[in-house]
Amino acid sequence: MIQVGLGEIESSISEREAIMEVAKLMLVSARTAPKSGGVDDVLTLIVYGERKNAIAKQMELIGEERKLDGFKRDAKNVRDSEAVVLIGVRGDKSFGLDCGACGCKTCKEFQAKQRDTDGDFVGPTCLFKALDLGIALGSAAKTASLLNVDNRIMYRVGTAALKLRILPEGTVMMGIPVSVKGKSIFFDRK
Repeated sequence: MIQVGLGEIESSISEREAIMEVAKLMLVSARTAPKSGGVDDVLTLIVYGERKNAIAKQMELIGEERKLDGFKRDAKNVRDSEAVVLIGVRGDKSFGLDCGACGCKTCKEFQAKQRDTDGDFVGPTCLFKALDLGIALGSAAKTASLLNVDNRIMYRVGTAALKLRILPEGTVMMGIPVSVKGKSIFFDRK
């Protein structure tokens, strides 16, 4: 901890340290969130500094390539955040119910299916793994919110992180940038 004077700590330093502690607690919330059948295929990681900025740059590149302003707008939010919590899932693992929600008749067919990597995510995805991801995301975002850290679940962050092969086992991923400012940077966006 950097001290300004005897017995004083600059508030911006304390806020940055607090954000990182909250990000760690968000990982705990994602890890302990209920999972289908108690099988944990959720992946988590905190990125900050240059790695966080690499995700923002990738988002901008995707936005330019696709001519979509949303990627550029969200990239600014990532750059303006202290850190990003990535939460993904190994969606290529079946739950074993033969429910058909993935588009296959059986889980055996699902496991044998050729994976499509041309989209933003790798598919098909087991519905139960996708549900596990959603619950983990909600748990992590709630933890940040309870601790007064601004956050927003972002699909585009996950897309860029997957393109950069961050958490390469993940087939579907989302990002949650976290920030502490006088006003939330995740609202009133252009």
